[in-house]
Amino acid sequence: MLVNWHNFKLKILFESIIVGVLTGFVISLLRFLVDKSGYFLDSTYKTIISKHWLIPIWITFLIIIGYIIGLIIKKNAVIRGSGIPQVEGVLLEKLDMTWWKVILGKFVGSFLAIGTGLSLGIEGPSVQLGAAVGQGFSKILKRIKMEEKYLIISGTSAGIAAAFNAPLAGTMFALEEIYKKLSPEILISAFSAAVSSDFISCQFFGFKPVFDFRNTPMLPLNCYLFIVILGIIIGVLGVVFNKVLVKTQNIFSMQKWLPIEFRPMFCLVISIFIGFFLPQILGEGNMLIMSLAKGNIAIKILVILLVCKFIFSMICCGSGTPGGIFLPLFTIGALIGAIYGGVVTCLFHLNSAYIGSFIILAMSGYFSSIIRAPMSGSILVIEMTGSFSNLLPVAIISVVSYLTAYVLKSKPIYEALLEKLLIN
Repeated sequence: MLVNWHNFKLKILFESIIVGVLTGFVISLLRFLVDKSGYFLDSTYKTIISKHWLIPIWITFLIIIGYIIGLIIKKNAVIRGSGIPQVEGVLLEKLDMTWWKVILGKFVGSFLAIGTGLSLGIEGPSVQLGAAVGQGFSKILKRIKMEEKYLIISGTSAGIAAAFNAPLAGTMFALEEIYKKLSPEILISAFSAAVSSDFISCQFFGFKPVFDFRNTPMLPLNCYLFIVILGIIIGVLGVVFNKVLVKTQNIFSMQKWLPIEFRPMFCLVISIFIGFFLPQILGEGNMLIMSLAKGNIAIKILVILLVCKFIFSMICCGSGTPGGIFLPLFTIGALIGAIYGGVVTCLFHLNSAYIGSFIILAMSGYFSSIIRAPMSGSILVIEMTGSFSNLLPVAIISVVSYLTAYVLKSKPIYEALLEKLLIN
């Protein structure tokens, strides 16, 4: 019996590495296409501003893209939205997922949605794509149900790792959010998949963190009270994010004049106006986050960006269009941190370089209050920003914001979305 269990663990380990490699290639391709489309989108709007005759062509193009996305999510409901609640539902054996349909539909739908400027991220699709790769690998080799679950969880870990160059966060997210238990077997298989996936991703994108905050100075100990205050503010605002997102989904569901296949088109039409007047809030938000670190944007502008990014993200995420919420919420959190940091450094005559620290802290705290996975959020932000020296303040704000959301009795967003999914 012990020999069989040892052989099973060894087999799972090697299979997880293969799932990680396969997921790494899939997510790296998606990440590459989304990155390139971001530059294309930026140049397109700059060109259209000077050549107005291109406007009707661009509008027509986005309407067609929106309708294609709508048809994809109408035919395959399991790929709507983030995809993480669906994966959790599959592991609980309350939802079904056909692996090859998910890989094709989620990949194409997410790329078209994010690549054309909707305020969505690749992490939700990356998790679901990784889970589908793990499920497909298991189905093809006709593995038992328990082995299939192991490989699905390993695939989710690999998806996060490849999307953000964050193998530790991928492993922790698989345990803390997806599996919700601490198991040595799951830990080693998830970590093996994450490391192999990250290795593939690094071949394409190198070792540079997603957001380069490596030179951001640490806040001195006498400023830690500001961290606690920011954690409480972020915790409250995280609760608002969750409530508004669920409410937005309900509003979309009640609009009988706007069936599911037309909702992505509706979002893309809104993105056209945003592209002309406030292009900074289009897409995932990577470039906007990096621009905030320079600390040279007026607080009034930051507030406008925050409000508009929040509203646009709620519309995009609430519509059921394929795409994740991590990067939109990180962008919103970064904007809150930049505003808070700007006010604090001005009122208390602190070095403006600390604004970068408040941005990092707000991103982590906002994640923890919304997702309710403080360990995953802390590790993910540290790996994404390369700011390992800020581990202690990041951990503090994650705990404070988590406790704030808990006291306010806010459900974790994926739990709330899964419940809604199962009811419908």
